Amino acid sequence: MTPDDAYRIAQQRDLDLVEVAPTASPPVCRIMDYGKFRYAQRRRPRSRGRSRPATILKEVKVGSQTSSHDVDFKLGHIRGFLAEGHRVKVSVFFRGRSITHPELGRAMLDRIAEKVSDVASVEQHPRMEGRSMSMMLIGK
Repeated sequence: MTPDDAYRIAQQRDLDLVEVAPTASPPVCRIMDYGKFRYAQRRRPRSRGRSRPATILKEVKVGSQTSSHDVDFKLGHIRGFLAEGHRVKVSVFFRGRSITHPELGRAMLDRIAEKVSDVASVEQHPRMEGRSMSMMLIGK
């Protein structure tokens, strides 16, 4: 249709005539509410960001006296979480007098970090938080 006809129809419907593809042959126009279109364009990037959940933090807890077999079992969970794209917080908790030997917890966290170094890197190095020591792992 001619531009004059399109403009007249847009006026009758109380809408705007917007040129969508000016480089096309012939140029393509659309009858729409331009203010509503602009609002939708501004909202679209925001809604995309919200629809995607933030990276989920999973926590794996081990005791300071946990046996090597049990730690190996927990390593399977850690690898699974990292494969799913989650961040993993590994915590060593201290009970009773075991708090007097934080070096045992640090050694355990270092062993865990070493065993998963092929699929993860340490995001936050081991540090004490109350009666537990924790570190953060993130997938490579």
